[in-house]
Formats: sequence, C-alpha cells, structure tokens
Amino acid sequence: MHKYVIMGVQGCGKGTQATMLCQDFDLIHISVGDILRWNIKSHTKLGARIKRIVAAGELVGDDVIEGLVRRRLDEHDWNYGFILDGFPRNGHQAVFFLESYDIDAVIHIDVPDQVVVDRIMGRRLCVKCGTDFNVIMHWPKEPGICDMCGGELVKRVDDTEDSIRTRLEDFHTKTEPVLDQFRKKELVVRVDGTGAPEAIQADIRSQLGLPGLEPAAPAG
Repeated sequence: MHKYVIMGVQGCGKGTQATMLCQDFDLIHISVGDILRWNIKSHTKLGARIKRIVAAGELVGDDVIEGLVRRRLDEHDWNYGFILDGFPRNGHQAVFFLESYDIDAVIHIDVPDQVVVDRIMGRRLCVKCGTDFNVIMHWPKEPGICDMCGGELVKRVDDTEDSIRTRLEDFHTKTEPVLDQFRKKELVVRVDGTGAPEAIQADIRSQLGLPGLEPAAPAG
C-alpha cells in the first residue's frame, strides 16, 4: 500500500502527476478542492456553509477541512493507497494529519513563481465538459475550441495576475512551513516541476522507488 501527500503551488502540475500515479498503481486521488467544489455544486449542507464562508471573504476553517479529510479517509476505498492533494495547507492541519495518519512520502513539485504565473495565465477551461487546456503547454487543435466536445474554451474568472500572486504569497507564508515539518520527519521528495510531465513522473517514481513508466507502444 502506498500513501502519499502531493504538494506545490497552484499550477505546478499536481493533478497531472497524481493522475499518472493513480492510473498505474491503483491509487485513489483525494483532492480536497474537488470535494469542496462537489459539495457546493451538489447543494449539501456543508456546501451551503462553505458558500457562506467564502461569500463573507473568510477562509474555510481548519475544523471543517480536517473533518472533511477524516471522513474521506475513513471511507477506506483506497485498497492500494491514496494521494492526498490540497491538504495540509498550514501548521495546524499538518499537526492534525501527522498525529492521525501514517504516510510514506510527501511529493513536493517545485516550480518558480514566474513559471506558475505564466502557466495559470495560459489556462483555458471548456464551458461544456470542464476539460482543462493551456495555450502554453496543452494546445487545443483549433484555437478556442475544446478537442473533447467542441465547447468554447474560456479563461477562469479568478485567473488574473493579481489573484495568482496572492495565492503564491499564501503558499509561501502558510504552506511552505508545512513542508519544513514534513522534512523533519524525512518524508519530503522534491522534484523539479518545470520539465515535461513524463520526465517529472519518472523523477517522482525513481525517488519513491516505484517502477518506471512503460514505454509507449509504437505507432501503427
């Protein structure tokens, strides 16, 4: 069984790398952000509470996030392990997590701030199916049109340079100290997140002692 936490600034490629690991090792990708968005979209009691908190300009409290993570992990649908994405984000959450769970490693995808800004500013989202594209790294075949369903590709409302810089500052002041807590436990595996996704994945697997990527089948 493999139990990992994946960390890095927004836009560093956590989702891509987590998906690649999950596909080959039957792991469950547990994204706290996805769970929060699902609750809001599904109009649950928790979703309504989260909407009120966000509308008031406040952060979702540690008690809410920690309870959500505990309930999700208590489902025990991760027979071969999990990758936890988006948690912990501050010292209090890290203490809770380290006291409650054992993990094998923390995967830190390290990307310079300016690279993150460029990547996020280049993101486009399909309004119909929700597929992510990027005008820098993942071009659609036809500009402005989703390859999957033909829907329109738009920029996310909060993908402005000011909001991205704010998120980066939040990561550096609140989340980077969490990495220091994990380093004291000798759990952190750092990878350079500026390369191609396959190269980053190969580095992650090498440092975790996992089998490498299978070579792509020849065309034709």
